[in-house]
Amino acid sequence: MTNDTTKRPSDLLSEKIIGCAYTVSNKLGSGFLEKVYENALALELRKLGLKAEQQFPTPVYYDTVVVGDFVVDLLVENYVLVELKTVKVLNDIHMAQCMNYLRATNLNLCLLINFFRPKVEIKRVVYNLK
Repeated sequence: MTNDTTKRPSDLLSEKIIGCAYTVSNKLGSGFLEKVYENALALELRKLGLKAEQQFPTPVYYDTVVVGDFVVDLLVENYVLVELKTVKVLNDIHMAQCMNYLRATNLNLCLLINFFRPKVEIKRVVYNLK
C-alpha cells in the first residue's frame, strides 16, 4: 500500500478533487444544472486552498494560428482539467472532448465528472504527452 509520500503529485491532486466532487454530490444530490455543480465544486476546492479557475478560456492552434477556442469548466492548480456533465450516460464523445482539451492545453489529466445520478460518476482521462 502506498502512502502520501510515495504518490505522484497528480494522484494527490486528483484525490482531493474527487473528494470534493463526492462532498458536492452528497450535499446537493442530483438534478441541478452543470453550472450549480461547477460553482459548488469550485467552492469546495478553494476551501482546501486550491486554485480553481472556472470557465477557463483556451485557444486551439493549428500550426501556429489560433483556429478556435474552448472553455474548460475548471482548471485546478494549472495542472488538472475538470469537465462536468449532468447526463444520463457518459459516452465516447465526452471522453473525446476531454482528450481534445488535454491535447490543446498540453496537460495530461482531465477528470470527467457526471453529477446526473445519485452517486457521482468520475472518469480519469489521461493523455500521454510526447
